[in-house]
Amino acid sequence: MPPQPLSRYLLGQAYNNAWADHRLLRACSALSQAEFDDATRTSFFPSIRYTLNHNLTTQRFYLDALWRDWRGEPPHPDYQQFFEPEEPYATCAALWQAQRESNDALIAYCAELSDDKLDAVVTIDRGDELQRDTRQRLLAHLFQHQVHHRGQVHAMLAGTPVAPPQLDEFYSSGEADLRAQDFAELGWTEKQVWGDESL
Repeated sequence: MPPQPLSRYLLGQAYNNAWADHRLLRACSALSQAEFDDATRTSFFPSIRYTLNHNLTTQRFYLDALWRDWRGEPPHPDYQQFFEPEEPYATCAALWQAQRESNDALIAYCAELSDDKLDAVVTIDRGDELQRDTRQRLLAHLFQHQVHHRGQVHAMLAGTPVAPPQLDEFYSSGEADLRAQDFAELGWTEKQVWGDESL
């Protein structure tokens, strides 16, 4: 089997991002509002709600830059707009829906990529400076950022009555049965996600 292009791997990462959010937010939806809001947890941010909102607003920020670049538009003039308020969603249900919409947009963006488009430079106006990174590097940063903070929520869940979900059953072909329910809920098929590599 010939090697998969890097752009196809990035699309797989976008699907993994959405899948992991789906599992994690489904678990968080079983929390009471007080447990979701609890500001006494130990992590980078003080609550599950704050951390999940941060992941969403950050993803929206980078997605805006990526899509603007794709359409040939100038950078957004006010990046802080994406983080005001810092916690736009008070409930897990509302946040879960918004995250899914953002994840769908990220998948759609990655589906448009091909390897020859990955070295294009994306410019982000950060007010006091311009950030310039290739599409490939910006996407790699975004995926790592999301994994980082999802891990914190996963750890915080361990201090609640809700068990943290498994988040490592996505890539192995032999674990398709373990993600079948999730894929059905997301409206995906193994072939859709993996293409010709689906086993």
